[in-house]
Amino acid sequence: MATEKPIVAFLGLGLMGLPMSIRLLAAGYRVHVWNRSRPKILPALGKGAIEAASPRDAARAAEVICTCLTDTRAVEEVAFGADGLAEAEGRGKILVDHSSIRPDATRTFAERLASRSGMQWVDAPVSGGVKGAQEGTLAIMCGGHPEAIDRVRPVLSSYARNITHMGPAGAGQTTKLCNQIIVGSTLAVIAEAVTLAQNSGVDAAMLPQAFAGGFADSKPLQIWVPRMVNGYSDAIGPANTLLKDLDVIAEVARATGTPIPMAGLAREIYRTLDAQGKGEEDPAALADLYRRRKP
Repeated sequence: MATEKPIVAFLGLGLMGLPMSIRLLAAGYRVHVWNRSRPKILPALGKGAIEAASPRDAARAAEVICTCLTDTRAVEEVAFGADGLAEAEGRGKILVDHSSIRPDATRTFAERLASRSGMQWVDAPVSGGVKGAQEGTLAIMCGGHPEAIDRVRPVLSSYARNITHMGPAGAGQTTKLCNQIIVGSTLAVIAEAVTLAQNSGVDAAMLPQAFAGGFADSKPLQIWVPRMVNGYSDAIGPANTLLKDLDVIAEVARATGTPIPMAGLAREIYRTLDAQGKGEEDPAALADLYRRRKP
């Protein structure tokens, strides 16, 4: 006998949240949507989503509530602000937070939400970008109770290929910070390699082909070298998103006594990019920091 799909709410339909919610609809889930800026939910409404008047109303209507928000402050406001998720009866319901926020805040929020409404919290930050969300190939790193994660795994499988339980609340967010150390540092290094090739008269666009299958090969290399060399029209995300995460990494590293020399340097490189007014551009703009200026 087939199990009926749970009703899902999705809050935060930005670059990532919109394709994730659309994949839920395509998988046959009934989806209630809410976003602070209403126009962003219109494409989902056009595909059959149901508009929620507030986070509280979304939580009342659904069994699994997914959030994909900008930062820690936004998550706290949606969860605990006026008409927030905590205002709804939450026993038997699960909040899945796909936002990238502070691990310590996640642990605090999970306790607050359980105390106020009875709702369980699963931190589930994602990696794979807009393309991964569109194609259903995201990697999700989860923190929370094992049973809660098992319950939401079929929902997450609508837009993720790899779902890993990393430990208790906050473990997913800590894992995402480790991911961002690698991604943030790698993109800064790729920008250097692209510029060295160009300044030396080598066709930098050929680097992904030349490195394919070797130790220097990687998804960031294959995706961002063409963007750095030829430009781009699609948005993967702003460089300042990585800067935000690198700032959190620095705080967690300080609290845990962890040396992060490479991530620390990458952080200052992204801050330099932001200081030049390019923080809202794609990280491909990193290559602009190193290019020779024509007289």
